[in-house]
Amino acid sequence: MADILNKITKELPTAVTEAGFEGANIVLYTDDKDFFLTADEKIKEIVDKIKKRIELRAAEALLLDQEKTEKFIRATVPEEAEITEIIFDVQRSIVVIEAKKPGVAIGKGGEVLREIRKHTFWIPQVQRSPAIRSKITENIRNVLYLNNNYRKKFLNNIGKRIYKEWNPEKIEEWVRITFLGAGRQVGRSCLLLHTPESKVLLDCGIDVAAQDRDKFPHFEATEFDLKAIDAVILSHAHLDHSGLVPYLYKMGYRGPTYMTVPTRDISSLIALDFIGVAYKKASQPLFSSTDIKEMVKHSICLEYNEVTDITPDLRLTFYNAGHALGSAMVHINVGNGLHNLLYTGDMKFGKTRLLEPSITQFPRCETLIIESTYGSKNDVLPSRQEAETLLLNLIKKTIERKGKVLIPELGLGRSQETMLILEQAIASGELEKVPIYIDGMIWDITAIHTAYPNFLSNQVKGLIFQDKNPFASNIFKQVGSPAERKEVIEGGPCVILATSGMLVGGASVEYLRELADSKRNSIIFVCYQGVGSLGRQIQEGLKEVKFNVEGREEIAKVNMEIYTIDGLTAHSGRNQLLAFVNNMRPQPKKIIVNHGEATKCLDLASTYYQLHHVETNAPRNLETIRLR
Repeated sequence: MADILNKITKELPTAVTEAGFEGANIVLYTDDKDFFLTADEKIKEIVDKIKKRIELRAAEALLLDQEKTEKFIRATVPEEAEITEIIFDVQRSIVVIEAKKPGVAIGKGGEVLREIRKHTFWIPQVQRSPAIRSKITENIRNVLYLNNNYRKKFLNNIGKRIYKEWNPEKIEEWVRITFLGAGRQVGRSCLLLHTPESKVLLDCGIDVAAQDRDKFPHFEATEFDLKAIDAVILSHAHLDHSGLVPYLYKMGYRGPTYMTVPTRDISSLIALDFIGVAYKKASQPLFSSTDIKEMVKHSICLEYNEVTDITPDLRLTFYNAGHALGSAMVHINVGNGLHNLLYTGDMKFGKTRLLEPSITQFPRCETLIIESTYGSKNDVLPSRQEAETLLLNLIKKTIERKGKVLIPELGLGRSQETMLILEQAIASGELEKVPIYIDGMIWDITAIHTAYPNFLSNQVKGLIFQDKNPFASNIFKQVGSPAERKEVIEGGPCVILATSGMLVGGASVEYLRELADSKRNSIIFVCYQGVGSLGRQIQEGLKEVKFNVEGREEIAKVNMEIYTIDGLTAHSGRNQLLAFVNNMRPQPKKIIVNHGEATKCLDLASTYYQLHHVETNAPRNLETIRLR
């Protein structure tokens, strides 16, 4: 495959002026108008031969003037599409049309886009404008297009690496996985997949509840060499999986990070918040906003079920994980059918209000690496209906005694699920209309949800398409300043959704300090509380909490009611973890259990062995397992 561009251009007329790569995709440029407009069949013939994606674009000299192009687009796209912005990516001959109703902008069968392409020679791409304005999404899109010269070269270099000469017959083939984090623990997920040809990181997170060096993956491992890393694959945006990706770029990594588009936007926002929390604690952040921009510049985003080569011997496919917006299970085909690995990341094999359940059907799978956050025999969770009923009853009980309900939330996924539960309960009259305050990152992350409804459950997606967006309900009130937060604390009965979910910083800790001493108030934990986190300590009976307030120590007694509702978690419970493997097709020949406390990893691995009679393992950190 080393001379793939030569093979392609030999079959095409001299009208092709440039040939290059965009990652694993092949891009051709032409300055011949007729060829640009009529070459589809010829390109399709070549694609059928080489089984690689090829896109034909117009050379810059052929493109219609930007001002005239924008005028044509606005005249051609129906007004009801509600265009919000038009962005030109000149180096790649692409024009991006942002619209509130992208389906209208595309037209029936893509007819509007065909008209734009035919008359302007630009390649039009349509993106949905968030129903709730998202500054982070706007900034990310600006970073991508402001750096398009660099990005074009970067993507071309990735393609050169992918298509370099590789002959498996000349080398010994093996596949190994080293656990740099998440081995018998929840937090700092980071796995190193290595073959004789490639080294790839699966996630690179931080354990926010741990202390000192235990926060970070084991970068001191002999197998880890940042200069040798070919790619990073990010399963989803939670800090324990994504938190140190910008740090890799700070340390000099300049390779690609593969993820879904929502994961790119949300991981960037969470990383910026991580910097802000560090400054509030008067500590030095691990990385800067510049490093986050580097992550965005080097991102390659994939849709679910889209297959792409990422190195000469690794092929990647993302599948819906059902855990959070854009969360993906990572399927990697190694070599020419040598081995197939599925890394679940965090997954939910059960339908929620927000997302469809994780899928279970794969082309091939010899090794499964699966999470075990709720993997022990004691982690049989109540049904969603039972959990939702309990949540609403606890809120009613607190409101009736004129108290406030604090729900520490993960900004991504968990909080949006709670918003959907409360919105429907109030709309149906099951819950009286009380103020629901949204504080921390939740508002911005929710805005990102509205930009990518195709990743949401069919029900929520349908509501957004019908302009009945539940996240835009007037029952939700954003808290955007210390003064507004003070008003909430001094005001009447209410529900407060605030980050962080484990009470390890952020707005939720400030509310706890003010609300903890009153028996009228309640705190409801609806997500996993990491070992050592303040949330876990309160769950286990901590009655006094020390706070540092403007340099002085302050102690708050915890007299508020404390509740935990496990059934609302975005992770799979014990039964769902077992059902996922039972339903997998094909069945794996090896199961590796990670991302769980030690007893839970060992318990789940033992159960899988008893049920399926396949090799199972619950590795510790720094262990290396040979998969093939």
